[in-house]
Amino acid sequence: MTTTVPLLSREQISRLPERAQEVVEYRKSGLSLNHIQGCPLDCAYCIRHTYGLWDQRQPRALMTDAQAVEELVNHRYFQPHITPVQLFNRATDPFLPNVRPHTFTVLEDLDKHELRNHVLVITRHQMKADDINRLNRLRHVKVTLLFTYSGIENRDIEPYPSHVAAESLKLMSAPKKRRYRTVLYWRPLVPGLNDYPAHLDRAYELSKHADATVFTGLFYRDQIADYYKANKLPEPYDETARRKIVPETLERRVLSAFAGCGSLFRKTSCAVSFAHGEPDYNGHYGVRELCDICPLAQLDLCKSAHRSPSAGQVLEVGSSLPEASGLVVVDITERAAVVAGLAEEQPRYYLQHALGFQVHDVRHPHRDRRHGRAEIGWKEPKQDD
Repeated sequence: MTTTVPLLSREQISRLPERAQEVVEYRKSGLSLNHIQGCPLDCAYCIRHTYGLWDQRQPRALMTDAQAVEELVNHRYFQPHITPVQLFNRATDPFLPNVRPHTFTVLEDLDKHELRNHVLVITRHQMKADDINRLNRLRHVKVTLLFTYSGIENRDIEPYPSHVAAESLKLMSAPKKRRYRTVLYWRPLVPGLNDYPAHLDRAYELSKHADATVFTGLFYRDQIADYYKANKLPEPYDETARRKIVPETLERRVLSAFAGCGSLFRKTSCAVSFAHGEPDYNGHYGVRELCDICPLAQLDLCKSAHRSPSAGQVLEVGSSLPEASGLVVVDITERAAVVAGLAEEQPRYYLQHALGFQVHDVRHPHRDRRHGRAEIGWKEPKQDD
């Protein structure tokens, strides 16, 4: 199989940063496949900063598409029909002109395996009318197109204009009969940058075209903050965080602007599951303050699937992973299983998807009303006397 992007040699791959060499990596909303890396869109806040790939603007392949699919489906974290998959979401855009053929090849290969897994494809690029028919030919995988739209007008921060994603969303959402689903991925929301009333109103109007809408904030990691400072970009926050930042006042304004919307969600998995008429595959139902904006029918669906595992079940699921040998179940409530002994996040995501139930690390507690986000911009609720 030939590639339409340059295929790196083994020697070239060995010179990449260690994390960039990892083609399959678990991220919160799914197992991420990234055998093509490099993007010319130059969004200042891109997660590529954290992988040592920011300077790589030309997409390059670490292996063929067929090899990548085999590595994915044979990965120890992959569970057929269960594990959500994300395609090219870490280091390139799946619909860049020379990446597009690879995106469809991977989707069609996964479909030939008759897998029913969710496949999330996140893009801000231009879609084409022919894409509708090609996606509709997929019979098994549950594809969701998530259109990254921010409305950011500062070209030093986001050179590629948001209206392209908006038009792509409208195009791909228009057919009355389609097997794939569309999500308005409204991100990153940053106070003072793209949260003015006009921004909120435009996003609300755009949401009417999508099957669901997710709003979320900015990943402001150390490497991204360093880039902002070095390039004299307006720094959005005085500190960095490991989680996305959505200040409390910003969330309130978003919820107010979307008061008439019945398909707004705080979490990606909630929006994707809703769009496909399924319960949330991340098991957020136990974190009830997350659900106060969800449609009642979706709440009922998630409630019907909500099952708290026993400590033994959590340990049994983790027993297949060498990196979970130190797993300890600290507590289990209706909200989540709280665990310790995991050196990194990836096995926690595996547990979460295998159980369909929230799994939290005791080192990184989920604070009330923060919804698993950063503490920045939130105040502790007042306690009753």
